[in-house]
Amino acid sequence: MAATEDAPSGLRHGTPTDAGFDSRRLANVWDLLDTWQRDGLVPGATIAIARNGVQLESRAFGSGLNSGNRSPMVPDQVFLVASVTKPVTAIAVMQLVERGLICLSDPVAQHVPEFVGPGKERIRIEHLLTHTSGLPDMLPANEALRSRQAQLPEFVREVCSCDLLFPAGTRVSYQSMGTLLAGEVVERITGRPLRQVMEEEIFLPLQMGSTALGMRQDLASRATDVNLPDEQMASRYHWNTEYWQGLGAPWGGMFSTVDDIVRLLAATLSGGALAGGRILGAATNRASISDRTEGMPGLSEQDRRKRRWGLGWRLGAWGELDSPRSFSHGGATGTLVGADPHTGLMCAVFTTQPGAPLQKAVTAVQAAVLE
Repeated sequence: MAATEDAPSGLRHGTPTDAGFDSRRLANVWDLLDTWQRDGLVPGATIAIARNGVQLESRAFGSGLNSGNRSPMVPDQVFLVASVTKPVTAIAVMQLVERGLICLSDPVAQHVPEFVGPGKERIRIEHLLTHTSGLPDMLPANEALRSRQAQLPEFVREVCSCDLLFPAGTRVSYQSMGTLLAGEVVERITGRPLRQVMEEEIFLPLQMGSTALGMRQDLASRATDVNLPDEQMASRYHWNTEYWQGLGAPWGGMFSTVDDIVRLLAATLSGGALAGGRILGAATNRASISDRTEGMPGLSEQDRRKRRWGLGWRLGAWGELDSPRSFSHGGATGTLVGADPHTGLMCAVFTTQPGAPLQKAVTAVQAAVLE
């Protein structure tokens, strides 16, 4: 059964049969993650799977490291999810759109007046959420900023003065700095820190109690470090440092669990609401997971076909067996989340290993779906 805006408004726990999975094929997923852990490819992982409102028991594999102590991974382990943060920042933007406070067609400079320079007057809010702004993924001064443990206002100042890589709307090029500016717009319009907006307007309504932008003190004991090589561990700004964990980067600073993220996916599959908590209206939610790059006349045919984006979500690029309607996002720390409205499938898989081949795990999950 395909998921629609009339899908179940909550999640209940059930068996693979209840959710419409082939149990034998689903065992391939557990075997794959267990093998990765045994072979040392992935030190630790957690996974949550749901379909059509039924969530399977979440599982954990291997071990995690916290404050120098290694312990077995648990299903409610807290991970730095990196760029999985981006679609959540986009949701915060879309909440302002549906309240009439901003428009996707607004020039960014209308809300951030110091964002000036050649070509920047053409950049709209929508460009920030579809990776078509022309801004860089990371700033030329990125390493210098992080080395001196700069806070987000310094990053914003650098973005406002940096050069564009190409004119807005003419290419799709992944850009974290566009998401930084999107978060800045939210803060200026609401008068609240983005982390507070996310907590009050997204995490609380969806009962995502183990999720925060930036490390929250009560989550620290359940958090696991990212597995990094020694040369990165020597820096003062890597992912496991107090600096990065506290920064709350709109493009990659969120901490969460697989169960919490499945709640976000379920709400997005169900028209923007879950179990009485609504984060977006149905029309706004639909726009967020619809193809926004297809209608951009300045893009090449290849970009329109191969680099499809909604508002914060990548489309049709989750696993090997998803439909063109799937929406997903990965994180450089070793995370991948997504859902497919065609099958009702939702999955979040978190690991401690950057570069883990997570699309293989997702494909194994997709193969277990009974039509």
